[in-house]
Amino acid sequence: MKRWFLPYLMLSPFLILVVMFYVIPAFITVMLAFTDMNYAMEWRFAGLVNFEKIFTDPFLPVIVWNTCKYVGGTLFFNVVFGFVLALLSTYYIQHEKSGIFFRALWMLPRISPPVVYVLLFLWFFAPGQYGLLNALSAIFLGVEPQNWLSEYAMLIVILANGFVGASFGMIIFSSAIRAIPQDIFRAAKVDGATEFAITKEIILPLMKWPVMFVSVWQLLSLLTSFEYILLLTGGGPFLDTEVWSLYSYHRAFVGFEFGYGAALALVMVFTAFFLTALMLKLFDFNRMIKSSRID
Repeated sequence: MKRWFLPYLMLSPFLILVVMFYVIPAFITVMLAFTDMNYAMEWRFAGLVNFEKIFTDPFLPVIVWNTCKYVGGTLFFNVVFGFVLALLSTYYIQHEKSGIFFRALWMLPRISPPVVYVLLFLWFFAPGQYGLLNALSAIFLGVEPQNWLSEYAMLIVILANGFVGASFGMIIFSSAIRAIPQDIFRAAKVDGATEFAITKEIILPLMKWPVMFVSVWQLLSLLTSFEYILLLTGGGPFLDTEVWSLYSYHRAFVGFEFGYGAALALVMVFTAFFLTALMLKLFDFNRMIKSSRID
C-alpha cells in the first residue's frame, strides 16, 4: 500500500490542476452543448437542437473553408519552414555558436507577448503611407499605398501564425538532426555524396518521427487556437479570416449563445480526433512503432 501511495501523493497537485482546468471544463462544455443557455444563464435541456443548428447555419460553409485554408496553409508553413531553419542552423552552419544565435533569433516571436508580436505585424502591414511595407513599396517600387490587411487577410494570418509555429518545429528538428551520428555524414562525404544528397538520402528519411510529431501537434494547436487571428483581424473583413474555433468563441461570448458555442467546440474536438487518426494512418504509425521495437 505504501509503495503506491507515495507516487500518487507526489502527483496529487498535478492531478488536481488537471481535473480543475481540463476535466471539469470539458465536462461542462459537453453539458452546455445539449442546452439552450444564453445570456439568461439558465440550464435548459435542448437535446440535439444545437447540433441540428450547425447543419443549417448559413455561415458554416465559409467558416469550414477558412479553417481548411488556415490550418492547411499554416501547417505546411510550420513544418517545411521549420525544417529549413533547422537544417540551416544545425547542419549547414557548422559554427555552433552561430547556429545557436540563429535559432535564438527565430525563437523571439514565440517568447514575445502575442500583443507585442501582433502590433509589429499591424505596423508592417498598416494602410497608408506610415505602414512599413507601403513605405518600402513607395520608395523602391513607386507603388501606391495599399490596405494589405483587407486584401490579403488570410495570407497575413497564415504568415503571423507560421513564424511562431516554425520556431517550434525548428527546435524539434534541430534536436533530431543533432542526434544523427556524425560518422554517417563523414562516411557519406568520403563516398562522394553532395550536401543535397546527404539531406535527401540521410537526413530526410531519419526525420519521419519528428515530422509526424510536429505535424500532429501543430494540427491540434491550429484547430483550437485563434488569439493571433482575433488580435490581427478579429475574423474579418467580412468573415474572411473567421475560423471554426474563433466562430465558436464569437457565438458563445459575443452572441451569448453558450449552448451553440459549446456544440461547435464539441464538434471541433471530434474533428480533431478524426484528423489526428488520419494523420497517424498517413504516417503509418503502427509500422513505425513495430520497427522501433525491432531496432
